[in-house]
Amino acid sequence: MGNNFKIPAQAVKPVGTNPVVTAIFTADPSAHVWEDGRIYIYASHDMDPARGCDLMDRYHVYSSDDMVNWLDEGEILRSEDVSWGRPEGGFMWAPDCAYKNGTYYFYYPHPSESDWNNSWKIGVATSKQPGTGFVDQGYIPGLGAFAMIDPCVFVDDDNRAYMYYGGGGRCAGGELNEDMMSIKGDMHDMNTLEDFHEATWVFKRNGVYYLTYSDNVHDNNQMRYATSDNPLGPWTYRGVFLETTGCSTSHGSVAEFKGKWYLFYHNQAISDQGNLRSMCIDELHFNEDGSICTVTQTVQGLSPAGAITESAEYPLYQVSEVGAGGTISVDDAGNKAATNLAQPGAYCSFPGIDGAGGGRTALYIYYETRETLAKLRLFVNGDDLSLINLTGTKDGSEYWGCAHITVRLNPGSDNTIKLTGGQGEVRVSGITAVPFND
Repeated sequence: MGNNFKIPAQAVKPVGTNPVVTAIFTADPSAHVWEDGRIYIYASHDMDPARGCDLMDRYHVYSSDDMVNWLDEGEILRSEDVSWGRPEGGFMWAPDCAYKNGTYYFYYPHPSESDWNNSWKIGVATSKQPGTGFVDQGYIPGLGAFAMIDPCVFVDDDNRAYMYYGGGGRCAGGELNEDMMSIKGDMHDMNTLEDFHEATWVFKRNGVYYLTYSDNVHDNNQMRYATSDNPLGPWTYRGVFLETTGCSTSHGSVAEFKGKWYLFYHNQAISDQGNLRSMCIDELHFNEDGSICTVTQTVQGLSPAGAITESAEYPLYQVSEVGAGGTISVDDAGNKAATNLAQPGAYCSFPGIDGAGGGRTALYIYYETRETLAKLRLFVNGDDLSLINLTGTKDGSEYWGCAHITVRLNPGSDNTIKLTGGQGEVRVSGITAVPFND
């Protein structure tokens, strides 16, 4: 992507909000700052409508240079791309990513058989770019077993890399070989973690290694942590630093960006469903002795980290066709909008979308709704991609919002975006489409 991408001016936010991504349901955020100076989040995707956790699939990546405006880098991997995976697909759970020697390594848990919970593997996909181009390379031999999930890879200051994973009360760690796809020697159980459940994350601060994880509080997991002077322990338990988020699960990561530390986690504030989750970010603070302060969970989110992301003006595509009860309204200035989309099957469409040379294109959907949560289904050139969340946002007397998702378009201007309704009243005022040109 590079730093040349500019978010449409009408979509730029001056301050943050929690959750930070609202258009689709994302959870289990793994955050990293890479050499381009941006911060990236590798998240799992709760497919909507959910069916337990088995429909989680189609990983997306998000990046930012201000912690407020997040760019969807697009989908990077789905179960259909995994030749060795479970035939029925799904079960693409919490991932992580690491960078070493010019390559990005994307790690993800996925079953290899229909008997999913007894056949977990840790898959690896690689790319030369942090937000696109990932190709599956198989799985790490020797890892996997009942409930062994949630990979985390920590690359130390000496460039040695360590793999951690675990679930069902067991956490294991070991050193990776230079190929980043095999274990050097044996994995070691982390036996001194109090009430470990899952969601291992390891980071280093001031020479101290921190291991965070989710505990076993029933249907309201908290996050706890331990410390060590060695990346593989032994670990000394330190306590709870994130209390329940109101979600039945908890999973998070920690990263430093532009001199501040942050906790990335999820809740269910948008959906009120524990299997349709949304990523949040709050500041992480440390006491003088290095202990972690209890995180204050906020709704307003963060102030910008440095200058706000650069923006540019892009043309607005106005609706040109509606159907099945949808209507087009025109204001005094001649601006069109799609309305009456609450009926099942009602739709609006936008033909002639410019995909430039083809490939990734960021879509920004501008809307108004008084619903707490309305939804539209997104079709790109006839392909059913996703339900898009439209959360009610009030600005003075106007209810407005912007939903952002990145899709792949064909080269040229023969692309059509279609939005179908039936899940809440919403008014769509138009879309902008920004090709990545990569």
